[in-house]
Amino acid sequence: MHVKRTGWILCDINDCETIAGHMYRMGIMTFLLTEENNPTKLDRIKCLQIALIHDLAECIVGDLTPHCGVSPEEKHRREDEAMKTISGLTGIAGDRMYELYKEYEDQSSPEAKFAKDLDRYDMILQAFEYEKRENTPKKCQEFFTATEGKFDHPFIQDLVKELYLQREIFEKHTVVNGHV
Repeated sequence: MHVKRTGWILCDINDCETIAGHMYRMGIMTFLLTEENNPTKLDRIKCLQIALIHDLAECIVGDLTPHCGVSPEEKHRREDEAMKTISGLTGIAGDRMYELYKEYEDQSSPEAKFAKDLDRYDMILQAFEYEKRENTPKKCQEFFTATEGKFDHPFIQDLVKELYLQREIFEKHTVVNGHV
């Protein structure tokens, strides 16, 4: 799980996050769900579990992106095989892990849909953090473009709006100070 995420490598991001770091951060972000911002009463434990296993297959198949030349069907086939292998190694917990993985892949529950929103949000949050760290506004624009209009959960939509606002402030500040 020390595998670096492919999208960041392709964008020449130094010292980029690992797959494990991404899943852990998503897991931690599920704790942001509260009674106040969870009107649909999502199962927070299930959201946490999905976040922690949604990319687990990548420890075997790697982080396959659209830039890797692997069809979506082949990617899903490889990941499914990997999850079956992992599930077989984990004993009694394996069935539940595979079930949650399939739920995420099929987007068949509100919790899986929330986890997908969280996955997308984590990606653009990470992209913005890299832009700030490297003082390169819009360097990771492709990640923002890829997620535009794809957030469904109201709480995540609010987080995205705030992130866009912070990114705009960063861009203006960088331009004003002559760094662009």
